[in-house]
Amino acid sequence: MADGNITKDVMYDAVAPDDFESMLELDRYNARSTAFDKIISATHDHFWDPLDPKYIDFSEPWDMENEALLPDDQIMSLGVPYVLEHLEKTGQKARFINEMALWNFSSILHGEQGALNLSASLCHVLKDQGAQEYAANQTREEARHVTAFAKYIKARWGRPRPCGDVLKTLLVEIIEAPEVYKKIIGMQMLVEGLAMGAFAAGFQYNRDPLAKKLFQLVMTDEAFHHKFGKIWADRTIPKMTQAERDMVEDWAAHCFQSLLFNMGSPNQQAGVYADFGLDPDRVRAELVILIQNDERRRERLKSQTNIFRVLIKTLFNSGLITERTRAFYATYVDMDELKAEGDKMVGDDIAEEGIKYLQAINFKDRSAAPVTIAAE
Repeated sequence: MADGNITKDVMYDAVAPDDFESMLELDRYNARSTAFDKIISATHDHFWDPLDPKYIDFSEPWDMENEALLPDDQIMSLGVPYVLEHLEKTGQKARFINEMALWNFSSILHGEQGALNLSASLCHVLKDQGAQEYAANQTREEARHVTAFAKYIKARWGRPRPCGDVLKTLLVEIIEAPEVYKKIIGMQMLVEGLAMGAFAAGFQYNRDPLAKKLFQLVMTDEAFHHKFGKIWADRTIPKMTQAERDMVEDWAAHCFQSLLFNMGSPNQQAGVYADFGLDPDRVRAELVILIQNDERRRERLKSQTNIFRVLIKTLFNSGLITERTRAFYATYVDMDELKAEGDKMVGDDIAEEGIKYLQAINFKDRSAAPVTIAAE
């Protein structure tokens, strides 16, 4: 078993990445878990190919100079009067919004690359054949996400922006971690939870039909990826010792805070402000005041598609928020309100419609089975 792992269910048993000999144990071949079989079988229902225009056509046009991809209220810095007035006066608002959208799409692209590498790394450490097959399937799906987002960015901007330092550090930390729980919480639950929130928000607010289609197609995969982490939580967290639970809970809070900082910190977008003739220091100072306005922040977080609300709900539903850490997350959302919402995750309905669309393409000569998101 790899050092530092918290294994409460044999299907999540793991070995060190360089311990291939353990994969050759004869008993292992006859001890395959069935917990992931429905997720694996459902792969065919949501197959799509980003290189085939019958699924998505990246040649669809959009006027990037004059047509904003997002409404003003989806760009936090436009809440700063100095920024808004300058951009309107210089006629750059639409292009600025689209550059901020590029930052978000680039972060998604880098996150998908991280998910690809992490899924591949799980194939090297998970002993259970079912868990391995699931991880191999996810690796394939993450690879098409990387291709799809790279193609969208190339079609709209030409080139992505670099990965933010905070996100890069977190992705490296998760992927290189020897502990499986860090990989699953960090990527399968939090980064995938972040993705579901980002994709749901993009589907709701992005004005580009091509972007909407891309978000929906990716969500047909991500809904299942998110479930893998939820199965781990359901089978692991209730059996942990208090010390183990505290350690895992602290790791989840660390990942959440890193993602929050990556998305919300104005420091990382200083170059964008400078490109538009804005004083980055002034923008940062006024954005900090805006962000620290508790009432305004809570209002933004009420949206069901708010990324950080989705992240907190993911942790809450998985049992990774207790009285010990509740106050930390309550800074951002009303925890009682979140509890009352139940288990249904944002994006499930969008993904279900996407699967119906894919079934119509993939199985047009035979009747499609009922859609079941994140089958267990």
